[in-house]
Amino acid sequence: MKIKADINFIIIICILTAIGFAVLLSASFILGKNNFDDPYYYFKHQLLLGGVFGLIGAVVTSFIYYRFWEKASLFLMFAAIIAMILVFTPLGMELKGARRWIEVGSLTFQPSELLKIASIIYLSAWISKRGKKINSWSEGYLPLLFFLGIIFVLFFLQKSMSTTIITVLSLGVVYFLSKVKMRFVLMSVAIALVGLGLFMFFGGHQMTRVLSFLGVGDQPDTRDYHINQALIAVGSGGLTGVGYNNAVSKYNFLPEPMGDSIFAVIAQEGGFVVSVFIIGLYILLFLRGMKISMNSPDRFSQLVAAGIIVMVMTQAFVNIASMCKLIPLTGQPLPFMSYGGTNLAVLLTSMGIIVNISKYARKA
Repeated sequence: MKIKADINFIIIICILTAIGFAVLLSASFILGKNNFDDPYYYFKHQLLLGGVFGLIGAVVTSFIYYRFWEKASLFLMFAAIIAMILVFTPLGMELKGARRWIEVGSLTFQPSELLKIASIIYLSAWISKRGKKINSWSEGYLPLLFFLGIIFVLFFLQKSMSTTIITVLSLGVVYFLSKVKMRFVLMSVAIALVGLGLFMFFGGHQMTRVLSFLGVGDQPDTRDYHINQALIAVGSGGLTGVGYNNAVSKYNFLPEPMGDSIFAVIAQEGGFVVSVFIIGLYILLFLRGMKISMNSPDRFSQLVAAGIIVMVMTQAFVNIASMCKLIPLTGQPLPFMSYGGTNLAVLLTSMGIIVNISKYARKA
């Protein structure tokens, strides 16, 4: 039976997005002024490409019956794969030694953000249609390995190990919730670990980051500059922070203060209190999203909601943990916070899908 959307889930998303724009404005103020003579350049860019398109996407998907995505899953997956391949054509743009963007005029788009969501929707639809056949070696497991192999190769070519880990983990949760036989789960974990090892050894800078995290090798001062500056920023925030727009780390000390390192700016300006508050919001979003998943009316909606919300939570954890040196440094944006129009637009659009699912979820 159709009921009202989960208002608490929507409120949490709105709060995170609003905080994200406020934090981005502070983190990008100096860079915008220095690079474009406009302190609001990055803020306006994010508001237009991420905020406006994301809001439109969220509203539209919140009104589209979620079963539509089950029917469109193959098309979405095909479109995402084509977009990933286009990165290696003249339309592709290389930045910092990696080709991960498509550039059309003044607009850039990161196909990996689309592939993450498309793969979750496709796998959820595939499992839903397969039924008990997912426990079959020939009709269930081998096709799954082929599907994951394609995703692994595409991310490997883009040298994006952290994105691979987040995507595979999200898909792993979807696969586990499908109640597949445990032997297939254990085999999948083993294969994923082997793939991770191959990525580290042949992925270029990936091994360097791991060695840096472990404190192994030469020239630690040069290699650890980013994480050292992040730790200084996080530690100097203290309990209540230095105040909004007062972080000194963004003055040519902290690399990418508005991007991957934005949590360090948050911690310096807002201190422990604000940092814990934001982490708490992510946890609330996760719990609310999983509640929607558990109360979903069918297997497809359950898997999609769980996969998307695990993806968001994992990405948030990876970003925050890397800034606190709990895991090796990665290039993952902080959801709702970091600069990146594609990430925010796709993220908000995917939140709209969960909102639509919540309309049909059983009352708890």
